[in-house]
Parts: sequence; C-alpha cells; structure tokens
Amino acid sequence: MAIRLGDTAPDFTQDSTEGPVSFHDWIGSGWCVLFSHPADFTPVCTTELGRVASLKSEFDKRGVKCLALSVDPLEDHNKWSRDIEETQGTALNFPILADADRKVSDLYDMIHPNADNTLTVRSVFIIDSNKKVRLILTYPASTGRNFDEILRVIDSLQLTDSHKLATPADWKEGDDCIIVPAVSNEEAAELFGEFTEVKPYLRTVPQPAG
Repeated sequence: MAIRLGDTAPDFTQDSTEGPVSFHDWIGSGWCVLFSHPADFTPVCTTELGRVASLKSEFDKRGVKCLALSVDPLEDHNKWSRDIEETQGTALNFPILADADRKVSDLYDMIHPNADNTLTVRSVFIIDSNKKVRLILTYPASTGRNFDEILRVIDSLQLTDSHKLATPADWKEGDDCIIVPAVSNEEAAELFGEFTEVKPYLRTVPQPAG
C-alpha cells in the first residue's frame, strides 16, 4: 500500500552503519528525514551524504535526525563512508541503513520498476514527532536533492504546527506568513495583532517569534 501524507510512518528494524535501528524508537520524540540512495560509490549520492553531514547543526537545532538508506550491504557502506569523508571534507554523522533485503525499500515504496528494477530512487520522507509522514519527495536518480529546501519545509511545518498560519510560495525563515482562512479577522487580531488584508482570503502577517 502506498504511504500518504498523514499516515503513521511504518516501523521497522534494520541494520545500519551505527548498529541496528528500530525506527520508531530511534526517532524518539523528535523529527526525522529518511532518504534513500540508488547505490553506494556513486557520484551524486556521495555529494548528498556529504551535504547532509555538513548540515548536522541545522538539523539538530530543529530536533531532526537524518537516516539514509541504500540497498547495498553494510560492508560497502563502511568503505563508502571513508570516500565521502575524503571527497566531501565531512565525516558521516548519521546512520546509513543497509537494506540489502529491500525490507525498508519495499515498505516505503522506494523502488520504482519503470525507473530501475533493483535500485531505489531518491525518496525523501519527513516524519514528525508523532511518527506521522509530513512530506514525500521523489527525485530521479540523476538529480541531486536540495537539502536547503528540505530544511525550509521543516521550518514551515514546525512553524505552522504551532500557529494558525500557512507559508506562501518561496517562503523562507523570517518572511511574512499567511493567516489560514479558518481564522476570522477578529481572531487574527487577537492572535497576531496587526495584519495585512490583501484580499479577504489572503491575509499576511510577520512571522511570529518562537
């Protein structure tokens, strides 16, 4: 069955470069980015894992753990980790699942047969502290992911979970937000103080602090 937004992320136990991962327990009370790779020792994947490692402090301050996956065996992951550190200048600081039996890949529908019968596509799942799937992205094997965008989405999700707001196109941290239509003008004034009514259905307000 396909995983959809709002579903509970399927639980699993699988080996990784940092030992066995029991997924729900491993996430704990925080958030998670689960992302798959077509194969070890490939150029685009090498740059992606290095980029995620370099962003550890950004994920940490948002309470987010990162977990990568490839269908290659653990021995290959460990060798590849050394290449990533050498070429990207950053040691891996998050686990890579060794999904040689494709248990997790199949569970999360990461293998798309019309693209490749055996390798995972570049899937991304953002999972919140309630173990709910909040974002699903699927990239082709040839295109590296934009992890600044993934951080931007996390910022939006965490902000809008705490406030009756949505975020507009190209929004980034600190930009104005949109008051959701279900909030009346009276309630908006109580919640946010002054706001701008562009149209009755389009009202903007500076991003709240905290």
